[in-house]
Amino acid sequence: MLSNRRLLVILEENSSASLLICDHSSMEKQTLSTQVMEVFLGRGAQFNLYELEETSHSNTRLGHLYVRQQADSSFNHSNITLTNGFTRNYINVSLEGHGAETNICGLAIGDKEQHIDNHTLVDHKTGNCNSNELYKYILDEHSTGVFAGKMLIRPDAQHTNSQQTNRNLCLTNDAHMYAQPQLEIYADDVKCSHGATVGQIEDEALFYLRTRGISEKEARMLLLLAFTNDIVEKIDIEALRNRIKVLIEKRFRRE
Repeated sequence: MLSNRRLLVILEENSSASLLICDHSSMEKQTLSTQVMEVFLGRGAQFNLYELEETSHSNTRLGHLYVRQQADSSFNHSNITLTNGFTRNYINVSLEGHGAETNICGLAIGDKEQHIDNHTLVDHKTGNCNSNELYKYILDEHSTGVFAGKMLIRPDAQHTNSQQTNRNLCLTNDAHMYAQPQLEIYADDVKCSHGATVGQIEDEALFYLRTRGISEKEARMLLLLAFTNDIVEKIDIEALRNRIKVLIEKRFRRE
């Protein structure tokens, strides 16, 4: 089965919109889904984009997102992968007007042979813009995660404030995470940071919960839920945020 999606979003001056895209699958047929999305934000426009993937282990998803922002516009993106087969997302954001702001966050939960791949480029073309990027992966069994994020600060992008963070948990020795945070700066008056961490559940935190009478299985799940919390809390729509919390807990319980 093949599913192709082409989306175009144009927000004119001082307009606002929110969009939720859900990919679901209830069958184990081999499927390929592709998506190309272009977003144009005028002066002062605000766009909130939420993407949720909850498909099957036989699904392949390829997504491309291109965003262009004018002065004082705001773009907020939350990308959550709960169940998949092979996923590769490309995100390209271009800040072209003073005062523009971009907030990108992603959460990926993998097990079995799943592969989750996120490539991002945040291109600061002009000054006085802000960007924040946070991606988290939780990988179990033989799953694989990839994060390649690049922040490009061009010569005219003075007074840029940009942060990029990638944090990952590998729950088994067979789970693999490949992280490549990148920062390329050609301006001399900026505030930027980037980094990545890969680790496992802390034994001390697990021991602390066990001493409170909590079983090891429940303690591990509580720590994993806490790890995802700052991603989920960035979702502004309360009903959607609560629903995502339920889906994540069900995912950890293998329900």
